[in-house]
Amino acid sequence: MAETMNGLKRTSYCGKLSKANVGKEEVVCGWVQKQRDKGHLVFIDLRDRTGVVQLVFDDNTDREVFEKAASVHAEYVLIAKGMVREREAVNTEISTGEIELFVTELRILSKAQTPPFEITDKSKVKEELRLKYRYLDLRRKTLQEKMILRHQVAKVTRDYFYENDFLEIETPMLIKSTPEGARDYLVPSRIHHGKFYALPQSPQIYKQLLMLSGFDRYIQLARCFRDEDLRADRQPEFTQVDLEMSFVTQEDIMDMLEGYMQRLYREVKGIEIGKMPRLTYREAMERFGSDKPDTRFEMEIQNLTEQVKDSSFPVFANAIAEGGSVRCIVAKNAAATLTRKAIDKLTEQAKGIGAKGLAYIRWAEEKPNCSFAKFMSEEELTALLNTLGCQQGDVVLVVADKDRVVLPTLGQLRLTLGKQLELIPEGKYNFLWITEFPFFEWDEESQSWLAMHHPFTMPLEECLPCIDSDPGSVRAQAYDMVVNGVELLSGSIRITDYELQQKMFEALGLTEEEIQLKFGFLVDAYKYGAPPHGGAALGLDRIVMTMCGCDNLRDVVAFPKVQNASELMSQCPSPVDQKSLDDLAIAITELEEE
Repeated sequence: MAETMNGLKRTSYCGKLSKANVGKEEVVCGWVQKQRDKGHLVFIDLRDRTGVVQLVFDDNTDREVFEKAASVHAEYVLIAKGMVREREAVNTEISTGEIELFVTELRILSKAQTPPFEITDKSKVKEELRLKYRYLDLRRKTLQEKMILRHQVAKVTRDYFYENDFLEIETPMLIKSTPEGARDYLVPSRIHHGKFYALPQSPQIYKQLLMLSGFDRYIQLARCFRDEDLRADRQPEFTQVDLEMSFVTQEDIMDMLEGYMQRLYREVKGIEIGKMPRLTYREAMERFGSDKPDTRFEMEIQNLTEQVKDSSFPVFANAIAEGGSVRCIVAKNAAATLTRKAIDKLTEQAKGIGAKGLAYIRWAEEKPNCSFAKFMSEEELTALLNTLGCQQGDVVLVVADKDRVVLPTLGQLRLTLGKQLELIPEGKYNFLWITEFPFFEWDEESQSWLAMHHPFTMPLEECLPCIDSDPGSVRAQAYDMVVNGVELLSGSIRITDYELQQKMFEALGLTEEEIQLKFGFLVDAYKYGAPPHGGAALGLDRIVMTMCGCDNLRDVVAFPKVQNASELMSQCPSPVDQKSLDDLAIAITELEEE
């Protein structure tokens, strides 16, 4: 039977002990990292979330205590009382390496079976096994450090916005389903059969209503839910730093958010990030092929359309004739790495994105190898290479098509090459703002215009006359903050004019009935006086992920879901009993195959 703590109380965390505690009696609690029995000496490395301290038992130790120490195994839970003393052999690998605890009293609070994997950062364990036993995985130092950093981010977030007169107000978790973009997670009502709540994809509508209610500065660390296909930077449930401000301009909001990020990195990482540069959406796409560009390395997209406009190469000629362009990226000193086989792989990647193919110039030998050389004289090729600033050893990758294909294709190839050629520096954080997003984007599947952000975004004033005549040219008062190719936040100034909001709904193809069904309560609210307002939502999980230098959100979420939106530890989602289904008036028509 396990012992209890009765009569003992922790006086210090394991990792907090230092030479300042020498000569003092201390009580520590934690898990056994390692036990070493030397016969007349027993050493136990005791671990808690702050670190590890060495417990010592020798010939001067009470026999009962000594034998108990000799009996413990990894992951036993202990409480130990003893005297802090200096170590004879200093361990420089741990923060408590100069001291140890000579134990006079020891209690085994809980025994442990041999865990399915070693609880160390060095153990090579498949992620599936670690996620199945996530509570054990979370004992590892690296994961605990990430959870602690996440806590620090949340604390600084609240401190900053509280100091700037924001009010933290909770919005509902059970809301009306208004599917826009991602699918809602639906919750059936037991009382109202056949009707459903939705879990919020964001508090968007409610925070706008709070502005109408007179709460001019709102903040919330909001839980959000989206039933969408997962990627490394997505989870079906996530935390959003959600904010809204009234009586402000876009510049006011961006200044507030920039100050927040500067404060966050200063206090949590000890890094000064400075003033953030700005690019319009169009500039970002033209230069980097992405609206969330990684600017830590160069290799910007170059436009060759003018240089090759008279080319007889059918791929170039046809693209230009159809209103497209011919563009490229130059990989400096990459010819040795980018062999013909490697270029073939990049071609397949380009086709997977949507391009018809990939033209190239590989300058490995004295004479460049050009895939379209027969359509170009040596003089023309030399002129082209000079225009691009190419030298022997460089590789040029070219895509010709409509801009909506060319730019994202080259943008993806640029990122691939950045990693492949090891061009991306570690420990560097390049922040920037992306502004003036298109309001509308054309959806090929539905053959209709959709809102790129959401339908409540305010267009730029100079674009208002184009809403009906040229929707594709309408730019929005929308802004994203990006770091190292990751979108951290998205925000906008909102429409507050009732008639303009109605006009934007209609431009998106919504009927009056659909408007009332989805947004009727919001539309009605705007009839009673709406202040100018705007806001943003920051992905807290992504902030922590980028701070930690991780590539996967699962590394910074305590209990994450995997690719198919299931949790391996608890095996959810899972079936429910028939009575629960009957109470909800729900019948199962199809079961997942096991």
